[in-house]
Amino acid sequence: MRNFKLTLAYDGTDFHGWQAQPGRPTIQGTLGDVLGKLTQEQITLHGAGRTDAGVHARGQVCNFKTQSGLSAADFQRACNALLPAAIRVVAAEETGPDFHARWLAQAKTYEYRIFRGRIVPPFEWRYVLHYPYPLDEAAMQAAASQFQGEHDFTSFAAPSGDENGAQERNAIREIFGAELGRTNGGEELRFAVRGRSFLRYMVRKIVGTLIDVGKGKLAPVDIPALFEARDRTRSGATMPPHGLCMVGVEYPEVWKIS
Repeated sequence: MRNFKLTLAYDGTDFHGWQAQPGRPTIQGTLGDVLGKLTQEQITLHGAGRTDAGVHARGQVCNFKTQSGLSAADFQRACNALLPAAIRVVAAEETGPDFHARWLAQAKTYEYRIFRGRIVPPFEWRYVLHYPYPLDEAAMQAAASQFQGEHDFTSFAAPSGDENGAQERNAIREIFGAELGRTNGGEELRFAVRGRSFLRYMVRKIVGTLIDVGKGKLAPVDIPALFEARDRTRSGATMPPHGLCMVGVEYPEVWKIS
């Protein structure tokens, strides 16, 4: 069996997330159907992480195994010809047999975009949260840095589950970097966070907490107490999915074919 790694970009607006679901359009289901037609095999796709309904990606990674004789370039070209325009295979390569998109991931980066201008451009509304109201952005930046390091993120996650679909009780996660800054000519706030793995809704709930800081409901010094509380009702609201994008996934080099 040959093993292929695909890097995907997609607009998640019209999809019910990554994971295949009967009777609903999903990224995994749509791509799996196309690969099945190309290989005439039952394809199992492993994704680096589950993106929820409405969440986008610029660097989602998946892998699949096949006996097909098609090359990586063939798969990329054929998939992009058959997939809907909202899903693109931006890179494809054949890997060693042990590569697994989920289990070998060393870090993932997500971004959440908040548009601060009065009018959202029609080309951006699918990808940003529109929040034109006053915010203390300096306080939000100070609070964002509080999320770096290893913490129990129970207060910043859905009641159960993680981005990979497992019902994990351990909510301890390590965040390698978290920062908030102005981009897009100053009209947009962008929260970027990088970590090994994330709980379900974790990034969106962190952003909701940062907005509460910006509104004065919370202060940066309150963040450690929220970690200790392990109570999701104490943190901010879960922000809408359309502002969130999976930017990229990092892997060690050992999986490559020599």
